[in-house]
Amino acid sequence: MDLYVFDGTLEGLLTAVFHSYQKKAAQVKLVSREHFHPDVFQESFTVISEDEKAKRVWAGLAKKLDREWMLRIYKAFLSEQPDIFQDLLDFARYIIDHAEGASENYGNKHVLAISQMSQKVHREKHRMEAFIRFQQTADQIYYAHIDPDFNVLPLLTDHFKNRYADQKWIIYDLKRKYGLFYDLEKVEEIEFDFAAEFSANLNALPQQVLDPKEELYSLLWKDYFRSTNIPARKNMKLHIRHVPKRYWKYLSEKQG
Repeated sequence: MDLYVFDGTLEGLLTAVFHSYQKKAAQVKLVSREHFHPDVFQESFTVISEDEKAKRVWAGLAKKLDREWMLRIYKAFLSEQPDIFQDLLDFARYIIDHAEGASENYGNKHVLAISQMSQKVHREKHRMEAFIRFQQTADQIYYAHIDPDFNVLPLLTDHFKNRYADQKWIIYDLKRKYGLFYDLEKVEEIEFDFAAEFSANLNALPQQVLDPKEELYSLLWKDYFRSTNIPARKNMKLHIRHVPKRYWKYLSEKQG
């Protein structure tokens, strides 16, 4: 079995698929550079990401897969799970080697793995859309930071651009150290360093950067939540099923 080490990007993964055919490899074990542990008894091949080779593989897959399946590949990749990289490579080779319709064979473990993982990522995306709470900064930018289980930030662009088209906003992923900034015209990827106090509480920015009215808005929202929450009808088990505890850190009504 050949051992391929790639840079952890989708382009790199697709380039690895290309090389597996170019080198006529019967089986390939794919490992990201982050998770690679050199073994003196096994040689490894370092995959250098190449845009042209990646595009050829992506176009080849698109000839046999519909748009939904291409999106599933992308979502599964965004899970960042080491095992899914291997499944993606094997899935790509399986699709390329078989006639159109092979993606419906859920008896194939790679087809099943990609489908299940993409669904998990989709659920995380949906929950981020529901639970993100913005705070207004002194320079009139709406800001929220998150630390999702998966790298769902690229999937959030359209939702928030459409919903908050008339507001400047930033959504920043603390775990992956990058964010999205919408300037009323376009969404751009950004990176910046945080002071420790920024990440201490996912739902609170330091007071000095907030708009003076923001604390009042937060208090009003908490009061509204308490006034509409009828104790006699409280069903905590059902509530947790719809709003898992790990998402409470995003909700101002759950703070304090």
